[in-house]
Amino acid sequence: MESDNILDGAAAARNARFGKLPERIRYEDMVEERAAGPKDPTGDSHSPEGSWTSFSCLAADLGL
Repeated sequence: MESDNILDGAAAARNARFGKLPERIRYEDMVEERAAGPKDPTGDSHSPEGSWTSFSCLAADLGL
């Protein structure tokens, strides 16, 4: 009989905490809009001298 009261108390506590779904979040509250900054013209340029650092070569790593 005592364990039934404990279980009922635990069930009541769970139901009080998790018995309903949380409030809905509006789409406007989830989205942030910011203006894009100006495009950097030098950011897209290709540099042949610096391009060797962008990949790994096993032969170069071994010194072959």
